[in-house]
Amino acid sequence: MLESFTDHYPCVLETLSETAETLGKPLVQLIRQGPEPDLNRTENTQPAMLAADVAIWRAWCNAGGPAPRVLAGHSLGEYAALVAAGVIRFADALRLVQSRARWMQAAVPEGAGAMAAVIGLADEAVIELCTHCAADQVLQAVNFNAPGQVVVAGHREAVDRLLQAARPAGARMAKILPVSVPAHSALMEPVAQQLRELFDTIQWQRPRIPLVHNVDARCHDEIDQIKDSLARQVCSPVLWVASMAQLAQQHTVTSVLECGPGQVLTGLGKRCLRELPFQSLADPERLGAALKQAKEQT
Repeated sequence: MLESFTDHYPCVLETLSETAETLGKPLVQLIRQGPEPDLNRTENTQPAMLAADVAIWRAWCNAGGPAPRVLAGHSLGEYAALVAAGVIRFADALRLVQSRARWMQAAVPEGAGAMAAVIGLADEAVIELCTHCAADQVLQAVNFNAPGQVVVAGHREAVDRLLQAARPAGARMAKILPVSVPAHSALMEPVAQQLRELFDTIQWQRPRIPLVHNVDARCHDEIDQIKDSLARQVCSPVLWVASMAQLAQQHTVTSVLECGPGQVLTGLGKRCLRELPFQSLADPERLGAALKQAKEQT
């Protein structure tokens, strides 16, 4: 992750150095060398992903990439989008995300919660499956990522029951995800209150670029609304399909760029909005091609 950028964009190394200095943790070594189970612990995954997203955003900006009309970030990526929109500073976002990750890890004993992806069922069918398999435990549809792709989260036993029931119910695939907490489920409600208190300790600015929020697929200008949306996000579903629709319907978007390592959101976006071109900036070659195309269109 990011290795191909470091030779071409000094700002990427500067971002990673800022991350290490802010958090007092050598995340670069963990990203490059692992061990993978440690990297998959949410207290490490979240700051690492935030740093990667912001590093690539800075690479785009430093290369002369035009500013977007609107921003959106999936789950943790919403913090990166807030940085890009000028709402919070990167250093503050790192501290927020580090605390968020620790609180999420502490909210549920390790191994007691889980997340799984369900492919090939309608949203309503996944919601019904969660109700059927929950018993007396928490099990919810928490990420509406694309038509026919929903992530569920809750107690590990309930997720396991859903994995057994998904294929007989018509799912094409259902698999456990390599994460250590049941994000965006009701099990994370204590974290929302902790975040509200922490939000009051940093400076916030109104967004310079409109930003679509996960919890309601709407843009908010007022700082109190932004803080409330971000606090609720940790224990509420990510409405990504609705967020993509908002980009197209309200902001006359003509193309979409993914700032981050990998192409997951590019793939999801193509399934949500087949009429729009999506491009990933996951390596310098793709970033260069997207930059050339953007300059030709302006």
